[in-house]
Amino acid sequence: MSDHRAKRPSDAAAAAASPAGKRARAPSAPEFPTYKDAKEHKIQIFGEILASASAAADLDAELDKAKVGVTTDDVEKVLRFSYAHPRAAVAFFRWAGHKHLGHEHSPYSWNLVVDILGKNRLFEPMWDTVRSMHSQRLLSLATFASVFSSLAASPGGNPLKAFVDMPRYGMTRDTPALNSLLSALCRANRLDDARAAIPVARAEAGTRPDADSYAIILEGCEAAADPRVAREVFDEMVRAVGFDPDNVPAYDSFLTTLVSSDSPTALREAMQYLAVLSKRRCSPGEKFFRAALVAHLEARELRDAVALWDDFVGHRGLIPDMEMYNTMIMVQDSLGHAEVIVEYLDDMAFNGVFPDASTYNLVLRVLLKGRKLREAAAIFSEMVKNELWPNEENCSLALRMFLDTRDWEMGIKIWNSMVENGLPPLEESGNMLVSKLRDDRLPEACKYAEDMIDRGIKLSSSTLSKLKQCLQKINKGDIHDHLLRKWKAR
Repeated sequence: MSDHRAKRPSDAAAAAASPAGKRARAPSAPEFPTYKDAKEHKIQIFGEILASASAAADLDAELDKAKVGVTTDDVEKVLRFSYAHPRAAVAFFRWAGHKHLGHEHSPYSWNLVVDILGKNRLFEPMWDTVRSMHSQRLLSLATFASVFSSLAASPGGNPLKAFVDMPRYGMTRDTPALNSLLSALCRANRLDDARAAIPVARAEAGTRPDADSYAIILEGCEAAADPRVAREVFDEMVRAVGFDPDNVPAYDSFLTTLVSSDSPTALREAMQYLAVLSKRRCSPGEKFFRAALVAHLEARELRDAVALWDDFVGHRGLIPDMEMYNTMIMVQDSLGHAEVIVEYLDDMAFNGVFPDASTYNLVLRVLLKGRKLREAAAIFSEMVKNELWPNEENCSLALRMFLDTRDWEMGIKIWNSMVENGLPPLEESGNMLVSKLRDDRLPEACKYAEDMIDRGIKLSSSTLSKLKQCLQKINKGDIHDHLLRKWKAR
């Protein structure tokens, strides 16, 4: 039972009706909040007492001294903040039940005690608590989900035995319970044990796996990066439950495992399996699509990447996320299709995906490389408007390209944006601006040279020397002298 209270035991029946509920994933967190994270002063008081208690007798006395009333909700909150102090948490649970609640704790509080003890590998008192719950008919699948999770995470722990022994506690060894066991084993990186649990469950209890069972194990294969086992599990799944269009998580994990492997045939094999699924009107999800796009880009299978995009986005109706859009922008860049890049930005806005600075910079770089300067100018302006700043490489490249094409207005606009927002590289770019302007727009070159000096941006002696030559040709050497005095004064 984690502090998130994602599922109360009383909600277990309704939750089990959904695929996620069938898996009955026990709450598990590597770090739990402490009482210092509690917002209520009362909970902080109890948490501090529990954290500083040295013995149960001392704890009862300290709790009595607090003279603070306790409700069922208070007990749940205190327990959620007490994973680091399991024995004190149990003592508080007993004290609150005896002194304030007439021994009528909520099922959720009981489950929290089971979880606290199990997560701290205090298995004997954990089982004592389970037996107490059984005597009060408070056990649920959520309780055993916690037990499975704690045993699976413990070296030498045997959650499969706990599953087999469930009837001792009036619990049914049904498919949701099996899936809870498989989920706990896979989360603990015990993939082989999870696979071995299925025939044992079938033999001992007649429990048959369902589509979710195989989806859980295939997720374990993905986490273990084990394509060989994934193929075996996929074949077992097809024999056991056939092809099911609703079993997207299983297909998603399976194909992601294949396409992400380091085999030289990984991409081809994954696409072959995708074709098999498509013929059965089955499909993986966005996890595979994301990984497959990257794999196509890395393998330089660029046109196939476009075809995959058209299939999933155009035909299957998948809504891409920012990472997927970024990958496709790089694909189109590699294909030399800079002209279609801006369409992705429009598409992103339509789908409610708002580009960040990284995406904008990627688009700007592609447009500049493709010499789509009109589109690049629009993107630059949009970035500045949205305060999503161009990076150093793009600032330098954009300024150079607009100045080289003698688009002085846009070049000056870029420079002004760089100066106003402190975007690097100011020294290099400022000297480039002055040098490019001096032949066609000498007065503006002098203006920006003086502005650089005033702002403390280093104007190189070479740039100043070039200005001197141009000014002397039109008998304006005094302007150079003025700049030189300022330059030396800095």
